[in-house]
Amino acid sequence: MSTTYKDSGVDLELYEQAMQRLPRLMHRTFSPRVVKNDGGFAGLYALDFANSLFSRNYKEPILVSGTDGVGTKLKVAIKAGRHETVGIDLVAMCVNDCLCTGAEPLFFLDYVAMSRDNPPLLETIVRGVSEGCVQADCSLLGGETAIMPDLYQGDDYDLAGFCVGVVEKKNLVTGKNIRPGDIAIGIESSGIHSNGFSLVRKVVFDKAGLNVDSSIPELGMSVGDALLTPTLIYTNVVRRISGHYRVKNVLHGIAHITGGGLLENTQRILPNDVDLVFRRGSWDMPAVFPWLAKLGSIPQSEMDQVFNMGLGMVLIVSPYYAESIQSMVREAGYRSWIVGQAESGSCKSRWAE
Repeated sequence: MSTTYKDSGVDLELYEQAMQRLPRLMHRTFSPRVVKNDGGFAGLYALDFANSLFSRNYKEPILVSGTDGVGTKLKVAIKAGRHETVGIDLVAMCVNDCLCTGAEPLFFLDYVAMSRDNPPLLETIVRGVSEGCVQADCSLLGGETAIMPDLYQGDDYDLAGFCVGVVEKKNLVTGKNIRPGDIAIGIESSGIHSNGFSLVRKVVFDKAGLNVDSSIPELGMSVGDALLTPTLIYTNVVRRISGHYRVKNVLHGIAHITGGGLLENTQRILPNDVDLVFRRGSWDMPAVFPWLAKLGSIPQSEMDQVFNMGLGMVLIVSPYYAESIQSMVREAGYRSWIVGQAESGSCKSRWAE
C-alpha cells in the first residue's frame, strides 16, 4: 500500500488553497519600495529612501530589526474562536520594539505554524497581520506557513514575526542622551496587550472559572473582549516627532513596555548615572488591571512586574519640549501623561517615595 504526505497529516491541495488567499492581503500593505516577486523564494525591497515618511534624505541609514511572537494570548484566541486580531498583536510586538530606536518600519515577515491545513483560519490570521502592517505603515513582504501535526495538536497554532526598519544614524535613539531633568511621558496602552497571559489565563479560567463569554460588569464587556483587545502600534507618534524635530536634541529615550513592566523596560535604556523616578497614580489605568488583580489576589509588585499597567510606551524627552511632544502624541490619536522624571542616580527605574 502506498503512503502519501496527506496520510501524515499534511494536505498539499488544501495548502495550495491557503496560499492563494494570501497575496491580496500582502499587496494591500505594499509601498512603492516593494519589488513584486509573487511566487518567489524571498521578498524584495528597494532601499529607495527618497520618499520616506520619516526622513527625505537618509545619508547614513542604519537598519533596525526586531522579532517576537504573541505568546499564550493565542490560547485565549483559540478558546474564543476569534483569530482576527492576533495578527495585529504580532506586528505590534515587533514594530514597537523597532520604534524604540526612532526607526521607520519598512517591512514585515510572518511565520504561522499549524497542526493541520486550514485555509479559512490561515486567511483570518494573516488578515490581522495585514491590518497590523497597515497601521504600522510597513509592508507585509512575505511569510511562511508550516503544517506540523506532530508538534501541534487540534486547533493549536503559533505565530512569530520579524520587522526591519531604518533610522538615520544621527537620529538614532539609544537612551545614552537621557540626563537629569528629562521628563518621562507615558503613552496609553489598550489594556493587557500581549504579555503575561500565562498568569491571566491561570487567574481568569483556572482560578475564577470564567469562560470567554462570561460578562465582566466592572468592564462592561465579556472576558473575550477584554483579553483579546489588540496591542496598540505607535508608529504615528514616532513619525510625528521625527518629522518635526531633530530627534537627538529632543527625544532622548523610548521604551516599549512589555513583559517586565514599566520599571524593567525603562531601566534598559538608562545611562549609568541616571535614575528614572515614576509617580503612581499619574496616569489613567485601564480598569482591566484592577479587575484582574482583585480576581486573582495578585500582589501589586507582581502586577507591576508582569503587565504594562496602562502604559504601552514611554518617551524620555527634554523638559523644554515636553508639552509640544504631548501635543503631537494627542494629534497622533493617543492619550499621554507626564509620569516621571530623570534624576542623578545609578541606572535604576524606581517609584517615587
